[in-house]
Amino acid sequence: MMVERTPILDTFTYTFLMVGICVVGFPIFYAVTAATLPLDQVARIPMPLTPGDQFFVNIQAAWTDGNLGRQLINSFIMAAGITIGKIVVSMLGAFSIVYFNYRFRMVAFATVFCTLMLPVEVRILPTYEMAANLLGPLQWLVDVLHLNSLLQWVTGNDFEIFLEWSLLDSYTGLILPLVASATCTFLFRQFFLTIPEELCEAAKLDGASAMVFFWKILLPLSATNIAALVVIEFVYGWNQYLWPLLITTDPDMTTAVIGLKNLIPQADDIPMWNVAMAGSLLVMTPPVLVVLLMQRWFVKGLVEREK
Repeated sequence: MMVERTPILDTFTYTFLMVGICVVGFPIFYAVTAATLPLDQVARIPMPLTPGDQFFVNIQAAWTDGNLGRQLINSFIMAAGITIGKIVVSMLGAFSIVYFNYRFRMVAFATVFCTLMLPVEVRILPTYEMAANLLGPLQWLVDVLHLNSLLQWVTGNDFEIFLEWSLLDSYTGLILPLVASATCTFLFRQFFLTIPEELCEAAKLDGASAMVFFWKILLPLSATNIAALVVIEFVYGWNQYLWPLLITTDPDMTTAVIGLKNLIPQADDIPMWNVAMAGSLLVMTPPVLVVLLMQRWFVKGLVEREK
């Protein structure tokens, strides 16, 4: 095998790569350095780029002042719930579209796929209204059937039926509106289309039901795809800012990303940027660990196709 030697191209490639690493890595290095310095050194212009000895002091201050313990738990529950929900819903949706022949299934898939053009920010107001009162759309049924008048006639009491179920300040409200994923559905659909039809036919001959085929054949074959999507969706759920900011008013339900604003100096406060940088490192650690621990599976799920 002849290997082409391109020293000039190799030099340019490695140089470009090193420049990219420096551009991406310098803000992280700056935050780590600031988290190790006392306040008087962080306030200098320019700030020293040599690490100090106040790292654990700043970490403890960030943990206490920002109430990060509770917020990290909330963020983990939200990110894990979104990840599991997206994968389960997307796999079942793709399974239905690929392996069941019913009317308008492609119309349903096209409708789901079109939601890629509607991010959370576009549909944030109707989503918030639904979360504020999940049973609100059913109120019209009470009015159409005149149940309030019937209830007053039967009981003689002057009160009305009002359907109300709020998801605000709850884990359900944080997770449920973000569970649907057109991207995951599309990826699972494309993967299921690559699986030989003989497997489905063999399962039918063995008397396996649809869910047995899904559980014992499709699910194991989708392991690497699931692992890759776990990394992507966990980071997505962890970094959510706008939706938790709108739906949570109770400090005990605030996520860690939202809680960082409590560490950012306000107009009349002393700028404790060293504590704020320490808090940002704490909030950044869980998704980084997930990416590092599942890096092998993540790459395998993106580049390999198991059949």
